[in-house]
Amino acid sequence: MSDVAESQVDAARQENIGRILDSAERLFRHYGYAKTNVADIARDLGMSPANIYRFFASKVEIHQAICGRMLDAVYQMAYANSKLPLSAEERLRRFIQDEHRLTVETMLDQEKVHEMVIVALERDWHVIDRHIDRIHDLITVVIAEGIEAGEFFEQDAAVAARCFCAATATLCHPQMVAQCVMKDNRSTPDQLIDFSIRALKK
Repeated sequence: MSDVAESQVDAARQENIGRILDSAERLFRHYGYAKTNVADIARDLGMSPANIYRFFASKVEIHQAICGRMLDAVYQMAYANSKLPLSAEERLRRFIQDEHRLTVETMLDQEKVHEMVIVALERDWHVIDRHIDRIHDLITVVIAEGIEAGEFFEQDAAVAARCFCAATATLCHPQMVAQCVMKDNRSTPDQLIDFSIRALKK
């Protein structure tokens, strides 16, 4: 097979995968993850379940891919923030503020989306761990730049990144956000962000 033909086959495969994921996500959002099966997705696309299984081994695998796409959107937002021509402190602040807003708007306001996220978290899929590692890497670079610029004290940037992410987890972890967002006896997002950033300056 020529390179052109291979490229066309790959493009067609990616197009089919995209259609399947778009359909599945739409149905998961509307009916819920538990109430949607592969046959429903196939019916929505006007194809047989066997065609779906050519690309995904199971509904679980489809769900993993959808969660991967959602998490990649968060990563791209974080990456864009990390490259802004701003101080390290301001970039960290914006990242947590944006992730908290995205979590509240996308994962909590839409109950069926929240169900998808909870299922993924409970199964502790590799896509979650990979996302956490990628975010830690970005935060490590920002903190290292802050150390170099004299904003933060000399420290292990990778350790500081893990601690910073852990300290602000209640603003980013969907289950924690769901538990804390309506509570009056919790710190506000800005208070927690300020506290976490001050720890980098001690």
